[in-house]
Amino acid sequence: MRRLLIAVATVLATIATAHGQTPPAQAPTEPVPQARTVNLTVEQRYVIKEIVKDLTVPKVSGNVPATIGTAVPEGVPLQPMPAAIGEKVPQVKSHRFFVTNDRIVLVNPNDTRIAEVID
Repeated sequence: MRRLLIAVATVLATIATAHGQTPPAQAPTEPVPQARTVNLTVEQRYVIKEIVKDLTVPKVSGNVPATIGTAVPEGVPLQPMPAAIGEKVPQVKSHRFFVTNDRIVLVNPNDTRIAEVID
């Protein structure tokens, strides 16, 4: 009887150990969105839109990504941030930007990755 109880306990321990193991997690098939590096209020976004719309900035044509965290392709002309924006929205005064498809894309000056997209 004692041997039977030991055998049953061994089998149950083996099953519990095997059941507790989980297969490795699958890599995500979709890219994980990057966290925003610039936090703008609705009012600050409006200020940027209003100032940029009055500038004569060439629009970038073609298939240029406008996803936060994406590197800006070489050849996309980046504009310096206007002083008026730097005064009203100081956290972006060192950033650069470009305009495409009626969107203003703010670019981090350190790594030329997209920091914010303003529709």
